Amino acid sequence: MDENRKTVNIYTDGACSGNPGPGGWGAILEFGPHRKEMQGYMAGTTNNRMELFAAISALGALKEPCNVRLYSDSNYLVQAFNDHWIENWKKNGWKTSNGTKVENQDLWFILSAQTQKHHVEFIKVKGHADHPENNRCDELARESVRELMEMEARATAANAEQPGRSL
Repeated sequence: MDENRKTVNIYTDGACSGNPGPGGWGAILEFGPHRKEMQGYMAGTTNNRMELFAAISALGALKEPCNVRLYSDSNYLVQAFNDHWIENWKKNGWKTSNGTKVENQDLWFILSAQTQKHHVEFIKVKGHADHPENNRCDELARESVRELMEMEARATAANAEQPGRSL
């Protein structure tokens, strides 16, 4: 960690209704007394993509290079960095140890670039447990999924009311 940089705590979570299906993500950024909540949704996605997108969105919100402690309940996200999976994927041409293509490469590319800008420590937390910020991120992610599903339902209903029109 660089002593000249601000230290920011980031908490993230992703959710998906079906896998794939409508997904959402939530993030909390904390710097000193400042706190910012973020959330969003995506259609036709997976839980892993939402976990990655939460981290990408939170890191992307930082206005300058920072020291970051990023807390996540996603083994996929945390282990990729802490167990050096991402380094091995890069060395192997974005192939896994068994030779298959790494999934979600588009998001891993972005996340990898962000970890070059910021000093990021990935910290695993137990999901759906007694961690207030992780629980809040889960609420934000699930709220986003519900919002997307409601919008899709309204669009489908409006389309059904207008015969001959498709989405």
